[in-house]
Amino acid sequence: MKGRTIILDHVKGREAAALIVNGKLDDVLIESDLPTPGTIYRARADRPVKGQGGMFLSTPDGPAFLRQVKGLAPGQMLLVQVTGYAEDGKAIPVTQKILFKSRYAIVTPEAPGLNISRSIRDEDERNRLLEVAHETMGDSEHGLILRSACDGADADEIADDISAMADMAAAVMADQGTEPQALTEGDTPHLLAWRDWSEAAEIEREPGGFEHHGVLEALEVVRDIREPMSGGAFLFVEPTRALVAVDVNTGADVSLAAGVKANMACAKALPRALRLRGLGGQIVLDLAPMPKKDRRAFETALRAAFRADTEETLLVGWTPLGHYELQRKRGRATLTNLLSELLS
Repeated sequence: MKGRTIILDHVKGREAAALIVNGKLDDVLIESDLPTPGTIYRARADRPVKGQGGMFLSTPDGPAFLRQVKGLAPGQMLLVQVTGYAEDGKAIPVTQKILFKSRYAIVTPEAPGLNISRSIRDEDERNRLLEVAHETMGDSEHGLILRSACDGADADEIADDISAMADMAAAVMADQGTEPQALTEGDTPHLLAWRDWSEAAEIEREPGGFEHHGVLEALEVVRDIREPMSGGAFLFVEPTRALVAVDVNTGADVSLAAGVKANMACAKALPRALRLRGLGGQIVLDLAPMPKKDRRAFETALRAAFRADTEETLLVGWTPLGHYELQRKRGRATLTNLLSELLS
């Protein structure tokens, strides 16, 4: 099956969305019980963390942690936005750099200016979008970024999206409340699918779509730590409390070039394997044996693969033991336990 298909469904009462590309599950979003990235709180500063330049905050959903604090005193109220999912037993990560993000527009309070995604290169199209932005934003004090999905989109749809985000920004930023409260909720899986999977795709909304399109079967593979790759090689992807360990195996291939082949396959498969499992944090790759002269080619392939991924990932580099390290944003809920519940 060629092309892209987006499936909007529910699994055991939880909202879920799946993206299938050329017949293969490429991404999945499943509703969790944790605070969703994008949620905006009115929070109370609680206590500073000496030596880390951070502050613990009180929110309706539990403690949050804010980094790079300046001029903030305990008891002070402030607006913060959830940036990712917290590790077990840790505070919710938040930031004061609040964004109002939708399919076409990102409104940026306290960061004025009109900007257009660099991926839109046609000058006529950029001028058209700038005209829409100027007409819609007027003399607003907030900034605006038009996303790549605007390329070729209807001007009225873009203007409506900008207006909705600008109105929400104005209402939230004018808040004067005095108690911790959730002012907005992060997007649900169906909204996230509409917002971020913006390339042309067939949309499936009928109940039972996950079963009909083989998504549940594919999630059984995701539930396992073993991730098959091309050429018979495979990965073991094992999350621990400290880090995510990825072990690369050549499979039945015992040729001299097997290690290089398996590692290059790992570079291509790793973003999808991490994305589908919702894994982030510190990631350590135990690669198959290969000559040091092939390391640069592996890094190039790995960089190219993560460039197209949605989650921010820092390629840290090689360790003295020959492992490769990455640092990945925890922008997804870890699906290991959730899938056990949904697929049992």
